[in-house]
Amino acid sequence: TNLMDNYALYFGHILSNSFYPVLQRAIGVGSAFEGWSPREQDVVYQVLIPMTPPRGHSFHLELDSAGQRQVRNFRVRVQLECTCTKEQGENMLCFLHHSEEELRRNQDPSLLDTLCTDSYLDVEKTARWFYQLVRAIWPALPQSHNWHLMLLPSRRSCQFKVSNGRESFRIEMLFGVRRGDSDVFVSSQPREAHTQSTTWPETYTVAETEFFKHVAKQAPPDSLHLKCLQFFTRLLLGLGFSTYIIKTIVMHLLNVVPVSQWRRRDFLQRLMDISESLWLCVQAKCLYHFIAGNQRLPQAIRLPPDVQMGQTYNLFHRLAEDSAAHTQAISEYWVL
Repeated sequence: TNLMDNYALYFGHILSNSFYPVLQRAIGVGSAFEGWSPREQDVVYQVLIPMTPPRGHSFHLELDSAGQRQVRNFRVRVQLECTCTKEQGENMLCFLHHSEEELRRNQDPSLLDTLCTDSYLDVEKTARWFYQLVRAIWPALPQSHNWHLMLLPSRRSCQFKVSNGRESFRIEMLFGVRRGDSDVFVSSQPREAHTQSTTWPETYTVAETEFFKHVAKQAPPDSLHLKCLQFFTRLLLGLGFSTYIIKTIVMHLLNVVPVSQWRRRDFLQRLMDISESLWLCVQAKCLYHFIAGNQRLPQAIRLPPDVQMGQTYNLFHRLAEDSAAHTQAISEYWVL
């Protein structure tokens, strides 16, 4: 967190008068920040960095209707805005109403000319830009005196490892655009092997992290809800059920079973609840997504109306479409 905060300070300083996206404070997401990483030696600290448009630009999210049924993909259209009548500081020229020659001679190029493809923000160009920023800023950070930075390859995020000889941390910087003032983003994290560079899948990771924070505020000191989740995700190693499947089941249970019933004395019963819930879902070939379409979430979690009131989707849709996959899931459940 200290490292991300230091990076945020330098991001703000370096980019303050540029026409690159404005980077907000990083939001920790995923198992490491939710407190249930399956294996501590393999922890990846994922952070989502919200981006807002620079001066003279605006972002417009466009739903890609050609995407998969289970995943909503968006594109981020970048539009130039008139700045003739606005106080922009340092006599900024309006991208719309000054000549190309004057702009080229006196002002840095617009975001459309740097990180976009056909007027749409490009994930891969943005990732390369992030790598350059992270590498350039590192020597100025206090951590650089005692830690070594190693950049790792990635097309749609910025991954790196910092180590000091005794311990190391692996960090993945994802970037995204917030949907309104909600906890839902479109992000650079891919959902399939060949995601187009201008495709930004909708992500609910921030909303899920907020749900775990909400539970933590109400849970008794000896609550073992995270231990239950961690226990099951460790059992899953080598089996076909993803950690996200178990996480979804536990979130559904946490939403209906009071946190007062997740104490040490309840540990075995809650493990049995998780197991039985998984079995019922496998039999029914249906496990609904926890965030999308869930109207019973705590009020602290902010969702766009189309996400909260819209249709949920089935995480076990493949079992419903493929009888062999369903038979395999039943077999793996009994192994579990």
